Amino acid sequence: MASEMIINHQEKAYALLQADADKILKLIKVQMDNLTMPQCPLYEEVLDTQMFGLSREIDFASRLGLIDEKDGKAILEKLERELSALHEASMKK
Repeated sequence: MASEMIINHQEKAYALLQADADKILKLIKVQMDNLTMPQCPLYEEVLDTQMFGLSREIDFASRLGLIDEKDGKAILEKLERELSALHEASMKK
């Protein structure tokens, strides 16, 4: 029973972190489509703040043993790749 509870908490932690990463991606998509260009200091500030916050969440969950460190890094790397692709696509407009 206890191991099932741990696994459930781990799954929830991973899902919450992934949801936060998805929110950052959506926020940046909206900002790029409607508000500012990637060179804008506001865009960079929002992105830096959001990415830093997510990295701290991942670090915290990792230290608690809720997610594996490599899984946390994978979430950040995937988000960075998606943001890079989004940035490149916006530059081609």
